[in-house]
Amino acid sequence: MANEAISDPLDGLEYEQAREELVATVQRLEAGGLTLEESLALWERGEALAAHCQAKLDGARTRLDAAVAAREAAAGGDAAN
Repeated sequence: MANEAISDPLDGLEYEQAREELVATVQRLEAGGLTLEESLALWERGEALAAHCQAKLDGARTRLDAAVAAREAAAGGDAAN
């Protein structure tokens, strides 16, 4: 069932868990010895994991930018008083 790996929900995976699984997936693909169907399923899972990791990083960047902007706004507000 190649599609089972793809349908596993990624929402519950933390960034570090997804990254570790992605590394393991790449290693399995690089090792070879898989059928075409297995390789495709792993590649699709890897793509999903990579997108999940990127989304987590993008979310972290957004939170960081918001925190910096809030700090700068607070510092600017303090200077005005």
